[in-house]
Amino acid sequence: MNSVQRIDQLYIRAMPKSTTLPSAERGMRQRAVADARRALVLDAARAAFFELGLERASVREIARRAGYTPGAIYSYFASKEEMYGALLGESLERLNQAVAAARPGAARRGEPAEAATLRSAANAFFGFYRENPRDLDLGFYLFQGLQPRGLTPQLNEQLNARLRAALAPAQRALAQLGLGERDALAEVTALFAHTVGLLLLSHTGRIRMFHQESQGLFDRYLDALVERALGRTQGAAR
Repeated sequence: MNSVQRIDQLYIRAMPKSTTLPSAERGMRQRAVADARRALVLDAARAAFFELGLERASVREIARRAGYTPGAIYSYFASKEEMYGALLGESLERLNQAVAAARPGAARRGEPAEAATLRSAANAFFGFYRENPRDLDLGFYLFQGLQPRGLTPQLNEQLNARLRAALAPAQRALAQLGLGERDALAEVTALFAHTVGLLLLSHTGRIRMFHQESQGLFDRYLDALVERALGRTQGAAR
């Protein structure tokens, strides 16, 4: 028995014996089954992407892993790129939840509260990808050079917006420290680049050639960022 058949059996067992099930409840149950099947397809796509790469992971292979026929897959997703977009969207949602849940600790001596907020937001972003390296891999699956490939412009912008939303708390904290809009954007862009670079070094093991560890280096970067931001605002106040 494959996974789709198991879902169907669970659905049948959950149905009441009565044939007078209200249409609203019947529709709700059918949607629940459709959602479960869609999640099954995404699980199969995730495994295929990580094992085979995006190019070699065909819709036929994903369907085989999910227990579907290839034709049935298209009732849920128009293409494997759309599956990728759904997976990345879910990943970015979890990233945003992690950043939103972060709570700043006490400010360090001589630093304003906004510095603690910056550290908290930046560490939540960094920590999410440090603890979930597959999510970092997923975020770069469709990128070669600087051009995204396979995503529609609309979907690409939606995903980029979710990524920017995860960085927004750090950018707001930089602005609250006194940086202008352009400087805050430049600094959060550099923060993102530094985060990705450190994590790639860490996840590939290359960081060991320097006898360093990623969290310590990230902390040093954050310290320098706070000092830089405070230095600019204090200099502007003179």
